[in-house]
Amino acid sequence: MSIWSTISKLISNISKKGEQLSKIFQKLKTPPEKTVGFTIAVIALSAKMAKADGIVTNEEVKAFRQVFYIPKNEEKNASMVFNLARKDVAGFEIYASKVNKMLYPNTKILEELLEGLLHIATSDGIYHPAENHFIETVAKIFKIDQNKLNILKSRYLPNETINPFLILGVNPNWDMSIIKKKWQKLVRECHPDKYLAKGLPSEASVLASNRLLKINKAWEMIKHNKTT
Repeated sequence: MSIWSTISKLISNISKKGEQLSKIFQKLKTPPEKTVGFTIAVIALSAKMAKADGIVTNEEVKAFRQVFYIPKNEEKNASMVFNLARKDVAGFEIYASKVNKMLYPNTKILEELLEGLLHIATSDGIYHPAENHFIETVAKIFKIDQNKLNILKSRYLPNETINPFLILGVNPNWDMSIIKKKWQKLVRECHPDKYLAKGLPSEASVLASNRLLKINKAWEMIKHNKTT
């Protein structure tokens, strides 16, 4: 049975019983279901993020689809999870904790997931205080320190000057050879193929691709500034 077939069956069962989406994790306790749990938790977190400021915009739904690949023939099932999560009375902390339990101490994937949530939060050009509270709380649950969170925010916050040095976590006064090594290290760490090789969910590699684009763009900006 495929991941999405399993999700469809689980969603159908809890809908018939009138249960909340968060109850689904009680049914996912063995290894084959961990990927299902990861998929559901990430979709649910994304839905909760989109609703954090009280309004789910078309831009936020589009951003969700950009950071989380959904096969065309499974969009209906994904939408069911997304909509159930928006209505679920359980707080987003439950889903964040489930994801953290599945992935920690693999902080790189957790950082990429948080980056995906930031992408959704800022997709409408506004970063609401409620969205910031959401991001800050999830970062704490994921055990991501404030300095790393600031780096992630620098890639997405609207109306802020892009700081490529902050994105790469380097000092502008460093020699280009050192900055280049840091860039290369970040590229190796977040390359999508690395996650697929480890057998991690494909959704994690999609988020890694998004992060890789930001890192490479920052490197290109630094090269241009240093050579002009």
